[in-house]
Amino acid sequence: MKSNGKSRIKKAVRRTLLIILILLGLSAAYLLLWPVPIEPVRYVASQDPGMTGPFAENEALACVQHLIKGVGLGPEDIAKGPDELFYTGLQDGRIVRFKTSEESVETFVSTGGRPLGMQFDVEGNLIVADAFRGLLSISPTGAIQVLTDSVNGKRLLFPDDLDIASDRVIWFSDASQRFNQHNWILDFLETRPTGRLLSFDPETGKTEVRLGGLMFANGVAVGPDDTYVLVNETIRARITRLWLKGPKAGQTDVFLDELPAYPDNISFGKAGIFWVALPSPRSTDLERLWPSPFRRKVLMRLPESIRGGKPAPLYGWVIGVDTNGEVVHNLQDPNGNYGGITSVNEFDGWLYLGSIAMTSVGRIAVP
Repeated sequence: MKSNGKSRIKKAVRRTLLIILILLGLSAAYLLLWPVPIEPVRYVASQDPGMTGPFAENEALACVQHLIKGVGLGPEDIAKGPDELFYTGLQDGRIVRFKTSEESVETFVSTGGRPLGMQFDVEGNLIVADAFRGLLSISPTGAIQVLTDSVNGKRLLFPDDLDIASDRVIWFSDASQRFNQHNWILDFLETRPTGRLLSFDPETGKTEVRLGGLMFANGVAVGPDDTYVLVNETIRARITRLWLKGPKAGQTDVFLDELPAYPDNISFGKAGIFWVALPSPRSTDLERLWPSPFRRKVLMRLPESIRGGKPAPLYGWVIGVDTNGEVVHNLQDPNGNYGGITSVNEFDGWLYLGSIAMTSVGRIAVP
């Protein structure tokens, strides 16, 4: 009787061990082989200077005013129209307009997509980089025209920001050819340089790729006298320049590198200052993953509740850069009173701030 009992126990133990081994094998196979939506490549981040020197921590943004509170999530960019009203686009597809002296907001149009960068042309049309619909022109009466939604026969996946040169050519970014706006974080996990800088000529209707191989092409700003155009590479934490005129025409170089935060939109303001929005300081945890494509694939196979981690607290950050690429203004708010800043535009002595994380537009006097 005792012998039979021991035998049954041994069999049960063997079965249990076998089940454990099978489960471990299946788990290992899943972590190593299960398909994931990214095909990462090795990338080593540039040096992070941290909050030192011209980037030293401060509280210059602590007194930001909140305009049109509760307007809706994600006023990404702000443009001032010839009607003296301010316009901004929201995550739900609306473009709203408002006066700074009032809290009331009027819906101008709904694009049916996600309006991001925007600017008025000389004819009073609002030109919009819509993440899902392409490059749009919206008349003063609200009529929407798609200027372009493809290049070289292929649909644009992620139009992001724009600027308009004096010859009316629209320069705009296509952040990624891999993932759309809903899945932007996957671009940061894959680190493939598929972003592009494009141009659209309203005279000819031609769309051209002017610069490729960018790592999440984001903010766009035409320099003084249309001599060059700048485009932010968010993942590389740098600003790249394409020369349009002069002996360097057609060449590219780095305008500003090794930023301590990831740049979003950029605009050219008074006194020759480029204003750069920095929605988030750089992430050590993320950048440690970049040299290893294997680790990133394994990470993607983990449950989202495990790999997601805690969201970083909001941080407010804007810098001003002169035409020599020197940082001359550094405005921060570690407490994130107005954080996740994605755009900064200068109008009438004020800086107007947009953010994908806020439900209001920020404003602070030009320093």
